[in-house]
Amino acid sequence: MDQAQQLRNIIKASSAPQRPLARVITVTSGKGGVGKSNVAINLAIQFRKMGQRVVILDADFGLANIEIMFGTIPKHNLSDLIYQGKNIKDVITWGPMDVGFISGGSGISGMYNLSRDYLVYIIVNLAELDAIADTIIIDTGAGISNAVLEFLVASGEIILVTTPEPTSITDSYSLLKALNQYPRFSKENTKIKVVSNRVTSDEEGQQLFNKLNAVVARYQKLPLTYLGAIPQDQLLAKSVMQQSPVSIAYPTAKSAKAFENIAGILTNPDASPVVKPRGMAAFFSHIIRERKLNNTSTTQT
Repeated sequence: MDQAQQLRNIIKASSAPQRPLARVITVTSGKGGVGKSNVAINLAIQFRKMGQRVVILDADFGLANIEIMFGTIPKHNLSDLIYQGKNIKDVITWGPMDVGFISGGSGISGMYNLSRDYLVYIIVNLAELDAIADTIIIDTGAGISNAVLEFLVASGEIILVTTPEPTSITDSYSLLKALNQYPRFSKENTKIKVVSNRVTSDEEGQQLFNKLNAVVARYQKLPLTYLGAIPQDQLLAKSVMQQSPVSIAYPTAKSAKAFENIAGILTNPDASPVVKPRGMAAFFSHIIRERKLNNTSTTQT
């Protein structure tokens, strides 16, 4: 049996009716410093308050944003699963309110060089996340690297974080343009949702979305959905310094209330486009397949 068929069999088994699939949400941004990780963490906390089981995968290689903001140092990361024989439960660190998080380390970047047996082992382990979490949040790196685009192409649900800064708007458009042109991206099977961060009012947040949406609709023909705005908030900045999510440290802060509202929209099928859960086996199999194709293409060139 070849590797592709074996991976397909794993995906089929993991998506059987008796095994529910986790919802995978990928949080991204066109540039760094716009509050992407804060959005990922606080949405995770709000989902937990609703009773959901949540795991965050920190896929921002080289930057340990999630663990720093949680004030927790993980003993293991995804590289240990790949290269040290750890299982998925070993590499999950449990943070505040029992939100799990996995540090990606440099593990994913080396996946396409692995043997069939290694890949099968990884996918089987990652598929177990569907039994551990109802929602898995992927916190990507910022910008338009192939690593980021591969995560976005594999995801059926993307949250794009942007701010009123002209460079943030420009970089958000550039990211969406690159995504739209990326091989195997399917606009029909991908829902892109926008959060306006660090705005002075709800009106400014809506205007920011309208501006981005107009140019994306005209030149890229990509449908966007507006989730809402996160206001400038000194308590949010204070909570970051305290290494505690604002949704826990200051639950009545205006930013925490905004995160609560957005989480409510995301869990309301009437307010946010519904995406059929794919689970983690399908998500990572897509990434591995993409990397192998890119590697083969590079070798042939």
